[in-house]
Amino acid sequence: MSVQDAKLIHQQCADCPIRHRAVCARCEADELDRLEQAKYYRSFEAGQTVVWSGDRMDWVGSVVSGIATLTQTLEDGRRQMVGLLLPSDFVGRPGRATAAYDVTATTDLVMCCFRKRPFEDILASTPHIAQRLLEMTLDELDAAREWMLLLGRKTAREKIASLIAIIARRDASLKLRRAAAAVSFDLPLTREAMADYLGLTLETVSRQMSALKRDGVIELVGKRGVLIPDFDRLVEEAGDDSDGGFLV
Repeated sequence: MSVQDAKLIHQQCADCPIRHRAVCARCEADELDRLEQAKYYRSFEAGQTVVWSGDRMDWVGSVVSGIATLTQTLEDGRRQMVGLLLPSDFVGRPGRATAAYDVTATTDLVMCCFRKRPFEDILASTPHIAQRLLEMTLDELDAAREWMLLLGRKTAREKIASLIAIIARRDASLKLRRAAAAVSFDLPLTREAMADYLGLTLETVSRQMSALKRDGVIELVGKRGVLIPDFDRLVEEAGDDSDGGFLV
């Protein structure tokens, strides 16, 4: 666990880096106090399973730092990554006893967790949390529909550009700025993970990343750093509207 993640273990709700996007975003001071009393942190190393599909899940929580994947396994052993969990995303469902997907830490991961029964009690008596959870669920539905379009209709180049744009927008949102003009961030996924998520081969991902770099759409800095000189151009490469809106 990094020094930064160690600090998160003692993080106060009011100072939380995902506070403005998480399920507690609309909470008043007294509501935050109730959550403060009930929360605890869990950390996972990259590659570690957070929960297996079908396992009983007696907790819910938000990703504070790092990235996890949602994966579904077919009866013959084939696996498909069906979603990414980025900082501020919510894991688990009140009222659902078991996990619907395998959740695996792609990077070192820190989560802010609540036992399910106490959280459900807080949810029932705190409209701000219930409202925010509904908003996040609807945002998740919109993102799933966008991802169906990406996987079903977009070219390999558009898929890579779309994934980079999604991560860039979330990074900008967490830093309370708009994804416009030049944007820089660390790409949290390996090329192998990108290939798995996008339904592409590793060679195709590497080739398209190199092509985007050669064409000046992105710049690669070190092992994981990405610089986007013109965000609108990246969005155009993704085949989306270049309105600068956030995709959550």
